[in-house]
Formats: sequence, structure tokens, C-alpha cells
Amino acid sequence: MTETPGSWSFTRWITKGQLEGLEIHHPDFHAKLLLQGAHLIQFAPTGEANWLWLSKTARFETGRAVRGGIPICWPWFGLPDRNPPQVREHIQTRQSHGFARTQLWQLDQLTESPETVEVSLALAIDDDMPTLWHGKARALLTFRFSADLLHIALTTTNLDSKPLALTQALHTYFPCDDIASTQLEGFDGVKFVDTLRDWELYEQCGPVTFDGEVDRIYQRPAEQQVCIHNGNRQQQITSLGSRSAVVWNPGPEKADCLSDFPAEAWRSMVCVETANALHDFRVLNSGQTHTLGAMISCRQGPASDS
Repeated sequence: MTETPGSWSFTRWITKGQLEGLEIHHPDFHAKLLLQGAHLIQFAPTGEANWLWLSKTARFETGRAVRGGIPICWPWFGLPDRNPPQVREHIQTRQSHGFARTQLWQLDQLTESPETVEVSLALAIDDDMPTLWHGKARALLTFRFSADLLHIALTTTNLDSKPLALTQALHTYFPCDDIASTQLEGFDGVKFVDTLRDWELYEQCGPVTFDGEVDRIYQRPAEQQVCIHNGNRQQQITSLGSRSAVVWNPGPEKADCLSDFPAEAWRSMVCVETANALHDFRVLNSGQTHTLGAMISCRQGPASDS
């Protein structure tokens, strides 16, 4: 294993647009990770396409969130006024999805082995965010890459003497050949809040399908697996430290209003987000930690009947 830049075998510093990052060329996989937002924009085992969707018009600019990959929503998710009161009392802005995705994270540790590469990036917030958020916390985001698995773990530590309430999400964009024929398994019988229908509560019946804009927050059991069926490709997400999940596709009309989002791109992507959202918010006492994680795998070939 190696831990210092001078002895890295598979990893190198890169610049993409205005942003610095890391590129990993391992014999078994390839990955690209930006320091701004601790934002993973590419992961692909050797010989495979990117497991993540990235907009063809994404802009890599300082202070601008990148469209695609895995943006980090932290220390709150969604609109501030849609968060529980315990979370809202820390937020001092109307900005959605927190501020972590546009902050510069620091490389905390990088280790390489013949089978894996593990990268940890850290963001420490003390008293320098008074106009956005009242809180003191450290976020540590760790990616573990291997030939057949992408493992993401976001650990928050409360550095304040007061309790800290937060919501968060790993806002993962997945590619699909055609959203109209894409299905999500794993939500049957699960209740969800439909943000497009007055935030009312419904129950999922069968697989999730798409015929227009979808924006839902599912209230699911812990560590439930979700499978994205997309033709001959199935991507599986196993979540940790989470009892909620967000499913999102903008549909054609909303897509026209989004920045860095080509008009027809909604047909080729879907977001399935491991989250702590709505009633699944977490409260950390002083010194306490919580880890939100996801393990993503991919299988080629027809879906199993089992």
C-alpha cells in the first residue's frame, strides 16, 4: 500500500476546467474525482462504460455545482423550508442541498493496493459559514474502488457542544438507455412522498417506472437493496445508515429549465439517491458521528427471473 503522492502507482493529480482533482488508472478500473464538492464524476471497471451519468454540457467552474456524477448534498437536503424544524434552525439561506457540493475538500488519505484504491476527502466547518449555516462539523467522504464494486461512505462528526440535526444525500446520477423502459426494483410496498403532488404520501405498487417527471422521497427499511433494470444492464445499490431514498428524473419540461442539461438528456439518466431526508433526519450529540453509505455494483446480461 502507498499513502504519499510520491509513491502513488495508479493515481495522479489532474485539472478539469477550473477544478483540480484526482484520476485513477488502475489495471482493473478507472475513476475521476474532483476536490470541489468531493465530486466523483467517473467510475468504470476496465472495458466498461462509466457507471455514472455525466452531462455532456457539464461545466467545471469554481463555485458551480457539476451536473452529473455523485454530488454531495450536505448538511441539508432539498429546500430549507422542506426540512424538519431541528434542521431548519441551523440553515441561514434559501439555497437548496447545502453547500458541500461547491466547497473545496482536502485530501485526507489515499491508499493503493493491487486490488483497490481508497480515497478520503475531508471538509471541516467551524465558524466560517455564519451566513449559510450555524454549526460545527467535519465531513469525511471515503471512496473505495475495486474491479466490481464502488463503495461510498459519508461520515459526519459533530464538533459543537450542542446537538446537530442534519439531512443529506448521495445524489447519484445513473445512465440508462431509455428512461421509458427503465424500472427500479426494491420499492414495492414502500411509502413515498410525491413532491409533484402536494407532498402527499403514497404507497408504491410494483416497480418504479417513468412516463414523465418523477420526484419522490421513499421511506424505506434500513439497508434495503434497489436494482435499476436498464436493458441488459442491472445496477444494484445497497444503502447503509439510511431509511430514505430519492428517485428523480426531470422529464422533458423540467429539463428545459435546468442548467447544464441538454434538452433530451432526461431520457438517458435517472437519479437514485441514498439519503437521510424528511423524517429520516439524524441528530448528533457533541462528538457523535453518523455514516451514510452506498455500495454500487453492476451486472451485464438479462435480468434474472428469481
